[in-house]
Amino acid sequence: MKIDLDKLKKHILNLNKAKVLVIGDLALDEMIYGDTERISREAPVLILQHSHTNHILGGASNAAHNVSAINGGKVTVLGVIGDDYQANDLKEAFKKANIDCSNLIADKTRKTTTKTRISGSCSQSITQQIVRIDRQTSTPLSAETEDKLINEIKLQIPLHDAVILSDYHIGTLTDKVIQSVIETAKILDKPVIVDAQKDLHRYKGVTSLTPNLPDTQKHVGIFLKNKADYIMAGNKIIQETNAFAILITCGSDGMVVVTKNGRYTHIPVFNKSKVFDVTGAGDTVTATYTLALATGADPVYAAIIGNIAAGIVIKQFGCATTNIDEILSSLPKKIEVEE
Repeated sequence: MKIDLDKLKKHILNLNKAKVLVIGDLALDEMIYGDTERISREAPVLILQHSHTNHILGGASNAAHNVSAINGGKVTVLGVIGDDYQANDLKEAFKKANIDCSNLIADKTRKTTTKTRISGSCSQSITQQIVRIDRQTSTPLSAETEDKLINEIKLQIPLHDAVILSDYHIGTLTDKVIQSVIETAKILDKPVIVDAQKDLHRYKGVTSLTPNLPDTQKHVGIFLKNKADYIMAGNKIIQETNAFAILITCGSDGMVVVTKNGRYTHIPVFNKSKVFDVTGAGDTVTATYTLALATGADPVYAAIIGNIAAGIVIKQFGCATTNIDEILSSLPKKIEVEE
């Protein structure tokens, strides 16, 4: 099937019109860099002379960052942080990315999820990661914190055009939180899009889910090798969740969209080139796909936009973002999809 490029361009130009609420496992990537000085006398370890530290939004925070880069900051994050200095660093990172983080729930019993990577380099050599330190609390939220988050969810959903549930399985998205989001959004007719790696059956009543191929295969219990397999997998998830559409991201093989009416569409990768880093590409897809759905695009056109956006960010290192101008300039002269 040939895609109407004029129609696609209109959908891309409308991406900045929707305001999105991102709810999930917020995280901060702390990147500490230094130059190798010598071996310590205290232990056989390197001493690094600190050069600089970068704070990068990770987890659900990266999905919000992608939305903000595309729609000019019309995005709010909801989640739980600790009472620690990492919480302040995370909030500062949100502010720099033009993301509203004024309604985060603080819980003194939990850590602000932070992944600290310490890297060193010798003169004129490649920087090498030496160690990674993870700080996180993976248990489900306490009843008190859960209630505070749900109250904030009910206040925020009416102020937004769509909701992203970003589940990194750290404990924020409890069954009660998920149910509250879906029930509130349904009353207000707001689309809810889910980015989760497992337990997809928990998201009954959402608009769409965006699992990758390995996670989809784990969920359905078979390797997906052909059109019939993808249709089976999509239908299974749709039956479990009552979602309208499933978007399966397949890496170098593109994407597959299966909708509730039984429609199958395979979208190839556009503008193939050298891949530098796929980190965060899934968040880019979810962000653009959600914005497109929220502004009236059907799932196939929304997925195509997500595909183009992902093709841009994988050419960059780390959790990169893109914008409307870059998406438009990367638009192929001709797009055909398989049905």
